[in-house]
Amino acid sequence: MTRVVLLGASPGPDTSPTGLRLTALPGDPTVAERLRGQLLSLDPQPVTIDPSDVSSALRALAEVAESATDNLFIIPENSVIHDELIYQITKAKRAALALVAKEPRPEGEEAPEDSIPIEEADPEIGRNTLEGLPVRARAGKSRVVSVGTAAHAVTRPNTALLGPLHIGQRNLPMLAETCRALAEMSFVGDDDFVQLLVFGLVRNGVSVGIRGRRDLFYRRVTTQEEVNEAGAEMAGMDEDRARLDNAVKGADGFFTTYFVSTYSRFIARWAARRGLTPNQVTLISITLGVLAAACFATGQRPMMVLGGVLIYFAFVFDCVDGQVARYARKFGVLGAWLDATFDRFKEYVVFAGLAVGWVVSGHGDEIWILALAAISLQSVRHLLDFSFGISNRRKPPAQLPTLALDAPSDKPLRKALEKRKVERSQGIRGLLKMWTKAGRFRAVHWARKMIVFPIGERFAAIAITAALFDARITFLTLVIWGSVAAAYTLTGRVMRSLA
Repeated sequence: MTRVVLLGASPGPDTSPTGLRLTALPGDPTVAERLRGQLLSLDPQPVTIDPSDVSSALRALAEVAESATDNLFIIPENSVIHDELIYQITKAKRAALALVAKEPRPEGEEAPEDSIPIEEADPEIGRNTLEGLPVRARAGKSRVVSVGTAAHAVTRPNTALLGPLHIGQRNLPMLAETCRALAEMSFVGDDDFVQLLVFGLVRNGVSVGIRGRRDLFYRRVTTQEEVNEAGAEMAGMDEDRARLDNAVKGADGFFTTYFVSTYSRFIARWAARRGLTPNQVTLISITLGVLAAACFATGQRPMMVLGGVLIYFAFVFDCVDGQVARYARKFGVLGAWLDATFDRFKEYVVFAGLAVGWVVSGHGDEIWILALAAISLQSVRHLLDFSFGISNRRKPPAQLPTLALDAPSDKPLRKALEKRKVERSQGIRGLLKMWTKAGRFRAVHWARKMIVFPIGERFAAIAITAALFDARITFLTLVIWGSVAAAYTLTGRVMRSLA
């Protein structure tokens, strides 16, 4: 269970969330009531800390962090936020994750008189010089690089922290240590509490990831007028569509992205709303795969075409089962194991069906050599994938540079990061970095996705070649493309291991 910490708003009839009502919602709940209801599934008894006294609040948070046995979610009590955004933040597998805003200033809105454009900002400016942008984030690594306060400069800030902060259990001892160290320092009182926390964590070497609001809503409110605006804006956003889009994996291959996920998510929503479980959808996928193998085993052209159609939809439902799980929040070890196991089963039974169909058509038994080669190659690739994944999980996280909390400038931190960047741009690491940067080009990005021959491309290759040609062409495609993919991935993993 995630431990929740609510940061209480300053007391007063106009600013306290206990008196601000969301009239756009049924029952006219107060902001605080709605937020507590949203967090009920995470923590039925959240801790409330008043951040108006910074030192006392930091010590109180340190005690919470020391006693917590799970992840910690910190959020201001005057937050208006979508349920889906809470879910996405708290389920992130990062050491720490902060919600940020990187939106440009609205068109036509003039900059404050004391602010200057980011690109013209002096490297040593403090927070007050560029109001509302106190954080330097690195987009490539999706993490915070430096944070400014009223007493600490930040180089070329480009991001603003919004409020919610999620911290993994592994980093709670560092959070407690950071809070106690910050409590001994003196602050002018106009720094945001979460900003101070992220400032301390980053300077102590914790990797704080960033996440934008995207198509979901978050705002901190202090007046009834702001609450009314927030309620109207939030009501105009389709939270369910955002949840549905989030159910689709963001790192899928080319074929899956453009020929399956464009519509499979709607099948997933339809299935979830009718009570179908992910395991039931998996069974549909298995059944379609077996039927496709049976069609291929006949060796007849019309049945080969039908088999190609069936194996395509077997893959569609293979995607749908995971999307149902993510959309309906129905996860389980059994389901994950069944999905991974029967993916291989569907492939191999289809290989067998293709080989049988070739033999019964009178073409000879030599096809079994290609079938066994395709099965062996795919089995070795999965073994390499599994072993490399296990090795990576055992690898300790890279140590980030640290900087004393009382250092007025982030210049030493920037120098350490630049030195680290130079070191990583040499030798094998440099080659890997260049190849990673090449992924910014769309053609290279999709070429890299396709060359590894992911499951979507494999099922597409089977469906197309079996329907248009014959089993021999299918197996040759699988063996040749699979061999190229194996060589590519093995080379990359050896290089990463050496680096």
